[in-house]
Amino acid sequence: MPAAAASLPETPKYRIVSPFQPTGRFGMPGLYPGSVVSVKAEKSIDPQTEAVDTPTVAEMIRRGMAALTGEAAARDAWRKFFVPADVVGIKVNCSGAPGICSHPVVVAEIVRNLVAIDVKPSQIYIYERFRNQMDTVNYDRYVPEGVNIVAAENSRNQMNGYDPRAYVEVDFFGEEDTRSNLVRQVSERFTKIINVPNMKDHGAAGVTGCLKNIAYGNFSNVARSHRNEKTNTLSFIGTLAKVEPLRSITALHVMDGLRGVWHGGPFSPTRKFRFYPRQLMFGTDPVAMDRLLIDIIDNKRKAEGATSVWDRSMANVQRGRGYSDNPNIQRFIRETGHIEFAAKLGLGVYDRSRIQLKEIQL
Repeated sequence: MPAAAASLPETPKYRIVSPFQPTGRFGMPGLYPGSVVSVKAEKSIDPQTEAVDTPTVAEMIRRGMAALTGEAAARDAWRKFFVPADVVGIKVNCSGAPGICSHPVVVAEIVRNLVAIDVKPSQIYIYERFRNQMDTVNYDRYVPEGVNIVAAENSRNQMNGYDPRAYVEVDFFGEEDTRSNLVRQVSERFTKIINVPNMKDHGAAGVTGCLKNIAYGNFSNVARSHRNEKTNTLSFIGTLAKVEPLRSITALHVMDGLRGVWHGGPFSPTRKFRFYPRQLMFGTDPVAMDRLLIDIIDNKRKAEGATSVWDRSMANVQRGRGYSDNPNIQRFIRETGHIEFAAKLGLGVYDRSRIQLKEIQL
């Protein structure tokens, strides 16, 4: 593992603008800082057909929430976070859809548990930035009538889905537009958010899990952080994640590791680099969960003879599409240290010796 993030290049100068103040007790790292539950089940997904077993996923979620909260009854576990009056945003990840995404069976079971504690379907929003990505998943076929499925951008670069009052301003490369605005539904409608990321490697961020999904997935104009081999994901991800009210209302993370991507993420156009951890992780601390994700992805890459997610050698960085076929080629200098950086912003526990992991095998 490399030196601490503090020894890496100077942090860009960020200006965070938001009229919202921290509220409640759910803000990241949440009710259970440093605690992560992992539930694995061989029956959860068939690696050959990618068919998901719905009853097994339901039991994984029941057991995971019980272990996280200490509540045996599912209703009591979910009531630790949500009340009937809540308007709940479920932040899915569809950047690699349909090959890799927050699986609709996982999302539907989360919805079912919310409805079971009297959150009305009309108060539940499955959301993502881009409509065209969401449409490939067909969440509407899995959830009750009345559940909202919304996108910040129904067509690319549509800006009315973002709040002009809440943004992060930073000039990375002299780009014309230096603002990234928060998704409007987050600032104006949701009272709680459930984050449902995948287990993926990422050419710029090293890995993409809880932090990147809640950060880049809730702001406009984020791809500008990369240019040529340089990426500012080290500091940008954590900076975005701490913006209010996003930080205060992100109450729960359910990481979908039924499928994963060990190279070429966040996309998965073919199954070449897909793998099947058959795992769900639960927590309120995105840093702790992503710290464990680093090892999952890096161990898989090592098993496949690929370079580490910690590799920062320019010798392995090449422009073009070569990385799509070769796991030893990188597009950017990876910034896996973004997770440690986020910990220094107070978003969670990074030190592996301080993370309490409960493992359940079904």
